[in-house]
Amino acid sequence: MIDRRRLMLTAVAVGALPLPVLAEGEALAFPGALGWAASTPGGRGGRIIRVTTLADEGEGSLRAALEAEGPRIVVFEVGGVIDLQRRDIRVANPFLTLAGQTAPEPGITLIRGGISLRTHDVIVRHVRIRPGADGAAAKSGWEVDGLTTSGAHDVIVDQCSFSWATDENLSASGPRFDGGDRVEQWRTHTSRRITFSRNIVSEGLSNASHVKGEHSKGTLIHDNATQVLIVGNLYAHDHERNQLFKGGVHAVSANNLIYNPGNRCMHYALNASEWGDHPWEVGQLSIVGNVTRGGPSTRADLPFLIVEGQGDLDLYAHDNPAQHAGGRTMQELGVISDREPKIRRLSTSPHWPVGFRARASSEVEAWVMAEAGARPWARDAVDRRILEEVRTGTGRIIDDEREVGGYPVVGETRRLFVEADWDLASLIRKDGGPS
Repeated sequence: MIDRRRLMLTAVAVGALPLPVLAEGEALAFPGALGWAASTPGGRGGRIIRVTTLADEGEGSLRAALEAEGPRIVVFEVGGVIDLQRRDIRVANPFLTLAGQTAPEPGITLIRGGISLRTHDVIVRHVRIRPGADGAAAKSGWEVDGLTTSGAHDVIVDQCSFSWATDENLSASGPRFDGGDRVEQWRTHTSRRITFSRNIVSEGLSNASHVKGEHSKGTLIHDNATQVLIVGNLYAHDHERNQLFKGGVHAVSANNLIYNPGNRCMHYALNASEWGDHPWEVGQLSIVGNVTRGGPSTRADLPFLIVEGQGDLDLYAHDNPAQHAGGRTMQELGVISDREPKIRRLSTSPHWPVGFRARASSEVEAWVMAEAGARPWARDAVDRRILEEVRTGTGRIIDDEREVGGYPVVGETRRLFVEADWDLASLIRKDGGPS
């Protein structure tokens, strides 16, 4: 087994700059990393793998780099669009840093597929994932996530852009009940210690190729996932799951900006039919400092938080202003259930990451608009349009990427990755430049 502390010491020994540390003395993954996963080393101290081609597979490809074994830092010497040809990249080997910030302009965009993380200690930063319907017929079964964790742990996905998935744009998932007959066992076999921070999660495709029909979904946090932090993200034009927390989840959602949710905004649901004979677990959510603004696709009676199904919920909710498009205040809570769940309102958070401080909601919109997305210093046309629609109260939920211009068409660019220009512990340029 890899010793995470030894990896961090190795990085320092080869000349990496010192990183901020957590209270217990562990180095942060990068300056500003947050949540229970904040100290993951990712690929720190491992070999550098250079992506040198936009081809879907083969030598020098992103797929080959992500599927490689051993601690690794994946950097780019090419920029442009990588067509995954409807084949997701499955990451099964741990200790990985995917450093999209190293790509030359216009950065890296993945289309016609997504990434599935099925391992531990992974950092993903500064990439765009836009799967799209790809011309698939309605309800034909082309169901693709942007990025999902499946039974993974110690994962950070930071400053990325996700749009046009036909399933969820960004999710933490895994089996509900693996490992035994106790909830502690279930929780060690599904996703845990996950941070989704400063991402743009937009335009999940609605009536597209998902077999169920309508499926514009932002983020799903699956049953029994724990130690999940969702912070500083922009959710825009997603019909539902802005975010959805399933039964028994322990999570913190803080300082997100949610614009134009359709049929669901925040959502908690334990469905008895999915739990079978397993005893129901009480969900524990902290929802703090989020800002919600309705838009053209938001239903007129949408509440900020819906509790659905049969499970009980411990809820700490504070400073979450939510308004419809015309300025009317959203109802805070709505319940949809044939068995009235018990919602226990808490005065303090039941779970909170060490060292994390939520911002006041009055600061959130400016902060998220400035920092969210794959390349805030040089956003692509999709992210620029999304932010403008948030600013102006325009835009809508869509069914197909072709309604808003379709897949990006950009030329291939190249630039050598020079190790001496970067702090390899944090993957930040030594000259302070963005990339």
